[in-house]
Order: sequence, then C-alpha cells, then structure tokens
Amino acid sequence: MFELKKLVRPNIMALKPYSCARNEFKGEASVYLDANENPYNAPFNRYPDPLQWAVKEKISGVKGIAKDNIFLGNGSDEPIDLVYRAFCVPGKDNVVAIAPTYGMYGVCADINDIEYREILLDEDFQFSADKMMEKADKNTKVMWLCSPNNPTGNALNQDEIRKLVSVFDGIVILDEAYIDFSSQSSFLKELDKHPNLIVLQTFSKAWGSASIRLGMAFASTEIIDIFNKIKYPYNVNILTQKQALSILDNASQVKEWVKTLLEERTSLIEKMKEVPIVRHIYPTDANFILVKVDDANATYERLVMKGIIVRNRNNVALCQGGLRITVGTPKENDILINEMKKM
Repeated sequence: MFELKKLVRPNIMALKPYSCARNEFKGEASVYLDANENPYNAPFNRYPDPLQWAVKEKISGVKGIAKDNIFLGNGSDEPIDLVYRAFCVPGKDNVVAIAPTYGMYGVCADINDIEYREILLDEDFQFSADKMMEKADKNTKVMWLCSPNNPTGNALNQDEIRKLVSVFDGIVILDEAYIDFSSQSSFLKELDKHPNLIVLQTFSKAWGSASIRLGMAFASTEIIDIFNKIKYPYNVNILTQKQALSILDNASQVKEWVKTLLEERTSLIEKMKEVPIVRHIYPTDANFILVKVDDANATYERLVMKGIIVRNRNNVALCQGGLRITVGTPKENDILINEMKKM
C-alpha cells in the first residue's frame, strides 16, 4: 500500500520552508516595499513569481493537467535532484533504474549519497517490472524509467510501466522528455490513477527552448507540495518565465516543428542505410537515432575534426559501437551523411 508520508524523509516532513516576500502576498499591488529591491530598472528589478502561476496556467491549458499538479524547475535536473532530497536518506536508501538511460539519475544519486542499482534492458531495449522489483528491498524508495529512453531512443512497454507503478509501493519516475516525438501517448492522463507516479517533461526538446532551462514535473498535489517546500525560493527566473509564456502561445508552431522533425527522422534513417560503415540502425521514438558503426571511436573523432558533433555511446552498456545522432535540419543531416560516406 502506497503511503507518501512513510516515504518522505523525516527532516523534510518536519521542515518549515523559507517564506519569501512573494509567497506571503499574491496578486498585484501599486507599491512594493517588502523585498529590498531596487525600485528602478523594471521589470528586472522585481523578484519573479516563486511558483510561476502564469506559466503553470498556460501549461495546464496545453497539457490538460491542473496547475496544482505542476512543478517547474531549472531544467528537469532540478526535479530529478529534488526526488532524492525529498525521499531518500543519504547513506541508507537506494533507487533502482533501467540501464542504459539518462546519466543524471545516477549522478544525482552519487551527489546525494544514495545507492544506485541498475537493471540492464533486454536485447530489444525493453525492461521487466518483475526484474526491477527483484532488485528492490525495504530501503528502495524510487524507480527510474525514461520513455522514450535515452540513449536507446525506443519507447518502453506501457503495460510493464503500469505494472511497475501498481506493484511498487515507492515513487516511480517516468521521464517523458521525448514523448512529443513518440507514437505512444503520455502517462499524464493516468496520473490520477497512480499517486506514486511522477511524470517529467521539458521545454528543451520539442518546444525548442533548451537554453531557457525549464523542466516540468507532474504529480499529485501532495508530491508537488513537497517539491515546493524544499526548492529554492526563486528557482525559475523572470526571463525564463517570460519566454515560456511566449512559446506556450505558439503551441501550433511546436506541432509543426515536431511534424517536420519526424519527416526528417524518416529521411535520415533511409539515408543512413546507404552509409557503408553503418551496421545497424535501432528503432526510435525520439528526435534522435542510435546507429551502430564499424569503429565508433574513430568515426566520432573524424566527425569532430570536420566540425560535426554527435554523441559517442560506445562505452555505454548495450550500446557498444553506437553513435547517438540528433535529427537536425535537412542541410545538417546531409552534411553528416556525406562525411560518413567518405569513411
């Protein structure tokens, strides 16, 4: 039986959060003399909304999720770190994650002194909920999933995801950074069924806004309240909030970008089949492809010398010989293909 209070670290449950000036007053005033701000150089002289309500309101309309179920962070890395700080006691608790997957789950575990247990995916880059559970014990607080997964590119089996969320009494994180490029549906619509599920999404991929560093976490109001309790007061600056509002007003443009990138992904895969050094192209549900080449290290270095940067995944479990290649513009992709054909 899932009980959130039993998972939260005792010191976090007892924590009295810092209350900033904008937490104590909501709305608009004519005179602000509460936060020791410089009265000149508006609007940058004022502290931003600490809970980003205007941005959450627009995200709510786009995603169909209540704004009270949304947390906004400095990239997805902030909510990833908050999961450890909220639920895992350093030196005692552990988490279980699929492998290979996004590296920050493990890095944040190391930073927070939490044991990080990995379960290798199978030959089709799929996972088993049963194997994840076999790796867990009484001190396992969190399970990490990424779908579509990075660096493999494939979407995980949704029935296995549902099974894990149902049988595990701890927190399950489902990172959907690449969900906009997948034919599978998001788990956002299933949040109300799973009080232990946290879904991560981002403005960095389909929304074309990696530089503003804005990540989204969707969860129960109880989990969101815990995140808000321990985050730093003004974690999302006013420039990021303003740009997020602007891009949210252009959701139709984002859909066009996704459509174009999916078409170009298909084109890139077809052209990659004609490259002699390519031995295998893995199925993908993301805006990148993982390809196996004859000599990944040498190929990577030659591309770097030509000013073409891809990601060498040769030393990653199950990805030996692999290069992870982001889908670029038609011109960028053609430059890549032409150089690889020369090798």
